[in-house]
Amino acid sequence: MKKFEPAKPSPRKYVAFLRGINVGGHTVKMAELKKAFEALGFRNVRTILASGNVVFEVAGGDRAALARKIEAALGKRWGFDIPAAVRSAEDLQALVAADPFKGIVVTLETRLYITFLGEKTDSSLKLPYSSPEKDVRIFRVSSGELASVLTLSPSREGPGRGTPELMTVLEKAFGKNVTTRNWNTIKKLLL
Repeated sequence: MKKFEPAKPSPRKYVAFLRGINVGGHTVKMAELKKAFEALGFRNVRTILASGNVVFEVAGGDRAALARKIEAALGKRWGFDIPAAVRSAEDLQALVAADPFKGIVVTLETRLYITFLGEKTDSSLKLPYSSPEKDVRIFRVSSGELASVLTLSPSREGPGRGTPELMTVLEKAFGKNVTTRNWNTIKKLLL
């Protein structure tokens, strides 16, 4: 008689959004990043762009546990903190299907971003937020994501406001355990 064994969970596709990869002097080659994820037992690993977007498959596990596992391994391997936000492919499909930017008029100066919040992110910033200059709008999509609309604003008196200023607002309001991606990158990850 055959011994009963519970069915093993099927692999699920996830995306890890890593903060601080290839910025600020923290260079990580994508081939090495892929190897690091494979060493963690993840399968079908691929990197998208050089900014720390890693698609992988794993059976079981929850997002928070996966993020902690990835952060510990990468921090040990490269010697600096690499915060990770992990989302399942289903999470990203739902985000894209919800179309958080519906109704936003997009011009050449418009930038659309999704910010992934850390596990314990509190902020006193009242949402939805609009900057006094009306060039930055931030609104909540879910408990773990924010959407931002940035209108690039060149200035004749000096540098205009752009993506770095938006990142400063987000970090000041939500801490450094957040990571932001362009909306086009999010959609590209679903392919």
